[in-house]
Amino acid sequence: MHEEKQMNMCEDSNTRVTNELSKILKNSKSIEGPTTRYILNTTKVTLSELLKKERIGEKDDDKPHKVILLVGETGTGKTTLINAMVNYIMGVRWEHRMWLEVRECLDEKSQTTAVTVYEVFAWDSPFSLKVIDTPGFGNTQGCEKDQVIADALQQLFTSKDGIHEIDAVCFVLKASESRLHERQQYIQDAILSLFGKNLDENILILLTNSHENVPKKLLNFIEASKIPCAKDKDGKPVYFKFDNCQGECYDEEDRESYKSSWDNGIENFRKFFDFLNVINPRGLNMTADLLSARKQLDEKVSNWENKSLALENLKKKIEEAKHNLGDLEAYKITMNNFEYEVEEFYEEIGPIESSWWHGATCCTVCEENCHYPGCWWVKDLSWCSVMSKEGKCTVCTGKCHYTKHVKDDKIYEIKTRKVTKTEEKMKEKYENDIGENHSLLNQLQNEIKNIEETENRLVEECYQCLEKLMDTALKSSSMSSFRHLDFMIEKVKHSGKQERVQKLKEFKIRINK
Repeated sequence: MHEEKQMNMCEDSNTRVTNELSKILKNSKSIEGPTTRYILNTTKVTLSELLKKERIGEKDDDKPHKVILLVGETGTGKTTLINAMVNYIMGVRWEHRMWLEVRECLDEKSQTTAVTVYEVFAWDSPFSLKVIDTPGFGNTQGCEKDQVIADALQQLFTSKDGIHEIDAVCFVLKASESRLHERQQYIQDAILSLFGKNLDENILILLTNSHENVPKKLLNFIEASKIPCAKDKDGKPVYFKFDNCQGECYDEEDRESYKSSWDNGIENFRKFFDFLNVINPRGLNMTADLLSARKQLDEKVSNWENKSLALENLKKKIEEAKHNLGDLEAYKITMNNFEYEVEEFYEEIGPIESSWWHGATCCTVCEENCHYPGCWWVKDLSWCSVMSKEGKCTVCTGKCHYTKHVKDDKIYEIKTRKVTKTEEKMKEKYENDIGENHSLLNQLQNEIKNIEETENRLVEECYQCLEKLMDTALKSSSMSSFRHLDFMIEKVKHSGKQERVQKLKEFKIRINK
């Protein structure tokens, strides 16, 4: 009687699963075998270059939902875990002889770089499931790739149609590890630095490739590392084990041996989701603010660094302008203020030796000696030998009329004197250069003043952002704060706020612990 009831339940279950999945499986890629493998054709929605959604089943906003974020190093079996979770929610069991893959198992280089939200809607499940996958977080691409993922999460947590509360942040680790190696420790610290302290009881440990034995060494190490996470009644970290064997390809004769893996997987997922049912989901406002503060800190420090470089460049230009002014002043001294002396010829009228026959015929217009000694015997200068028949002087510069001439006992004498002159073109160039350098100096000093005011503002704003990160993040060793601390400490020293310098040094000590 009992066996007949079980058979009927199995047949009912088979019918439900077939009906539920018929539309989904119809357009999915299938690989036949003892267990048919289906690569699901999901409904894809690209939200941005950094963020996308993939949906399985008919969307149902009225059904309660669970939201979990998975993070783990490449090779920990995260992809297989996501697929196993989808199979569990969709009601696939060992007897259905099928295996669903929402993400085909690809090598690391082929995997997407976008954060992906997998939405799973199953008719037979009491809740819908949203799994946030962070591919490549903490991998060898470095901090720039991790920052891209942080930006994608910020978009997801702040957009109108995004996710605003979360049930669990899950660290995926291989149970075979005896400790957290450096890369895993980095991933743990980096992801914890993205979330607010209100999520500490919603951090869970998921162990993959775990079979019968309890991985005591790894669990002891996790406990000793004091990872902020959910604790059981004994204060031990809450963890869940998964063996990741259900999706493996095997021959028909080996199929029975994998039933225990399916049964264990079903039981472990039941425990996992039962736990999610008793903990409260957490709002992501604090986390969204934290991600915003991280981004603001990155941008403000980048701006600060650019301003500092510009300030150093301006100071160099000011020194160059001052040096040029010094050179110009030295040049002015060397050039004797652009003045020089020359001997100048000039005419001066003076007496000549008095004699009845001495005299000079001089032009009063040209102020020149036209005939000396003059024609002493003539009374009318028109008769002077230097006058032409027309009565004009043939000697003076203006060839003036004889009536403009006089016969006197004075004569024009050519003498010399020293005259100071100015090299006008050189002086004009000097004055232009001096003016340009003074104008440049004033401009540079105004620019320095503006940059220093901006720097003072950025000092305060960066400090406030960093303080927020340190006070609200689950882990204070965020990539941003750690990267910027030394720069900020050095710069704040120049602001004279020694109490801030001391606080930043204390932050650094906390991060390095």
